[in-house]
Amino acid sequence: MGNTDKFEMIANIYDTPERIQIAKVSSDAIRECLVDAKSKNAIDFGCGTGLVGMNLLNDFKSILFLDTSQNMINQIKQKISSSNIQNAATLCFDFEKDSLSDLHADYIFMAQVLLHINDVELVLSRLYEVLKESGHLLIVDFDKNEKIVSDMVHNGFDQIELTEIMTKIGYRDIQSKTFYTGSKIFMGHDASLFILDSQK
Repeated sequence: MGNTDKFEMIANIYDTPERIQIAKVSSDAIRECLVDAKSKNAIDFGCGTGLVGMNLLNDFKSILFLDTSQNMINQIKQKISSSNIQNAATLCFDFEKDSLSDLHADYIFMAQVLLHINDVELVLSRLYEVLKESGHLLIVDFDKNEKIVSDMVHNGFDQIELTEIMTKIGYRDIQSKTFYTGSKIFMGHDASLFILDSQK
């Protein structure tokens, strides 16, 4: 996945008050989309230090924290062991390089991850394979922002364009909405976050 090296370096200083706040509003938005999730298993895809997934541990039967950065995964392992969490596991893996045929989930959620992924369609296709029948992929990310120019990340996403890509892959019942606007939250610019809910 893009920018893994950068995340390896900042893993131990990643949990800033701003990131914790964005993670809270993101996990609240994800929670509103869940249906009968207490008996379901989930993957926190591109989990970073687990800020979003940790907020949702009580909403699922289990969560697998998955990231390409081993240092980020190590941060989560520490959180899991220090809090004696029983329904969480970790996996360091890169879906841009490989696919996992033996991994399956009822829910996959990703918060501010897609903007770091070079080949969006490829990764969304591989996540589609991981979802169980009628499983949900939930995406939280920034609305497209023309002020942001970067070689490192996408400058957000147009919800309609993203819906079209996902429909082509096979996702259905796709719904999305902007749910949060914040000051200087995207590379120093004011920006808004959307949530997209889709089903296999």
